[in-house]
Amino acid sequence: MFERAEAWLRRFWRWVTTPQVILSLIMLFVMFYMVIIPLYRMLMTTFTFSESDVRYAPGAVPGDFTLFHWIRMLSSKVSTIMTFEPLLHSLTVSLGATFFAFVIGGALAWMVVRTDMPGRHTINVLATVPYIMPSWTIAMAWKVLFNNGTTGGMPGFLMYLTGTPPPDWISYGPVPIIVSSALHYYTFFFLFVSAALMSIDSSLEEAGELAGASRWRILRKITFPLVIPALLSGFIMTFSKTMGTFGGPNILGVPVRYYTMSTMLRSNTQVGAFGDGFVLAIVLILFSMTTIFLNQKIVGTRKSYETIGGRGFMAQKTKLRNWRMPLTSLVIIFQVIVAVLPLLLLILSTLMARSGDYSISNLTLAHWIGQSNEKINNGEPGVLLNPAIYRGAWNSIKLALYTAFFTALLGVILGYAIVKGRGTRLAKFVEQLAFIPYVIPGIAFGAVYISMFTKPVGPIPPLYGTFALLVVVSVAKHIPYSSRSGVSAMLQVGRELEEAAALAGANAWQRFARIIFPLTSTGFVSGFLLTFITTMRELSLIILLVTPTTAVLASMTMRYIENGNEQQANAVIIILIVLVLIGNFIISRFRGGSLKKGLGM
Repeated sequence: MFERAEAWLRRFWRWVTTPQVILSLIMLFVMFYMVIIPLYRMLMTTFTFSESDVRYAPGAVPGDFTLFHWIRMLSSKVSTIMTFEPLLHSLTVSLGATFFAFVIGGALAWMVVRTDMPGRHTINVLATVPYIMPSWTIAMAWKVLFNNGTTGGMPGFLMYLTGTPPPDWISYGPVPIIVSSALHYYTFFFLFVSAALMSIDSSLEEAGELAGASRWRILRKITFPLVIPALLSGFIMTFSKTMGTFGGPNILGVPVRYYTMSTMLRSNTQVGAFGDGFVLAIVLILFSMTTIFLNQKIVGTRKSYETIGGRGFMAQKTKLRNWRMPLTSLVIIFQVIVAVLPLLLLILSTLMARSGDYSISNLTLAHWIGQSNEKINNGEPGVLLNPAIYRGAWNSIKLALYTAFFTALLGVILGYAIVKGRGTRLAKFVEQLAFIPYVIPGIAFGAVYISMFTKPVGPIPPLYGTFALLVVVSVAKHIPYSSRSGVSAMLQVGRELEEAAALAGANAWQRFARIIFPLTSTGFVSGFLLTFITTMRELSLIILLVTPTTAVLASMTMRYIENGNEQQANAVIIILIVLVLIGNFIISRFRGGSLKKGLGM
């Protein structure tokens, strides 16, 4: 008996000291700390009275167990205003934006891939520009163009030109939020559907044509069913992003009290009602998880989506004939309007001394290089002379650098642990745990971290209000993407290389440093640069966590907008876009403009 136990202990020790198991256990600890504990603390906050709850629940004892927050947010008199109306608004905006993004992105993808339309490279580049910009850029440009003064602001450019105010439903509310979100996120559908259409053998469609089917019937019965996985991927990305986005609804919805789940969540946390806010965050998370679950069930019901077999592949393009140049011109004009017009409108607004007056006599550079003046921007100097802007820019760059480095490093480690332990329960569990942040909308994930770091966690002191908290939450949110890139890079490294090094006497660290990491360094650099760009323009994730000392450019734009300094806000947006475009140029140099690769295509 003793010998059996000793043999089992030796086998267990050999297993637990293998590099992939050690790394897996370390990653389990990291993921447990960065994901599970915050979620647990957020959930417990919804079942606990806080000091601020005394205002709504007389006799409440802080720290006591309660169902007060759930009853208040789901079944009380205020639940309609606090939960169900914002939820309905979020669903309306998300479904509407997803539908229009599908129409725009799907149509563009079909014309670029399946027709003889010229200028494909130009169209591909222009299609990615809106997504490179911060998500609220088009929303802010929409306000500059269509503002009608309903909320007390100055008239927009269109009202200045025509003298007629646009109707309220165009200026604010669900319609502008849906349109601006769709114009930003249609890139997902364009990229996913393009990749799917490239893999469809056109002989399938030709067979339907020979059978006498109309073009519409072929699209509906053959092409469309074969790209369902791509469409569902686009739906998941667009719907989940829009459901949790904050910038657009805050700019175009809050002024007319059109609250979504994200803006209502922020309103609750701003007044210290964390329990109520966290109920909204959990509802958001549940909706996101349900959407992904339904996606998996729908795709799983189909036996096969195979479109490439062993009989050869043929991609016959549809000839546009007389429509070739008109459609090409229309597509490029549309993309230029979406990609360039918002920037021109924002730049124009920053050159106006008085908001709403777009005459030449009103031109000024005061918002850019003006000295401090109490009559302009509440006494703040122009953005290029404002030390606060430079601090915000440095905070943005610093946050992006730290996040990109740690995320890329964790991606390589996770990739090694998952790939080398492939097929084991431990590796599968680590991979599943790393996926959890993906299903949590950004603003909900940020809310998770409020409850996490208001108190010490083991030896780690409270981080709320510190820059370190922004780094931790940004790294945690990007772990799913870094783990996928790490796994993809690690799958390309053959086991025999590491085995040969082990036979030559190299220890685990030497094998990783001299063989594994150099061979996967391209994936590390790519993940670093892509995360850098994403973090630079991130708002929803950090809006609940930033303080005046940790403000970044993205959060500063919202502060200026809410304070009525919209021209200064637009100038900050331009600076942020310039920094993001510089970063995207670097990505293009390293990766050949591979936003598709960054999205896993």
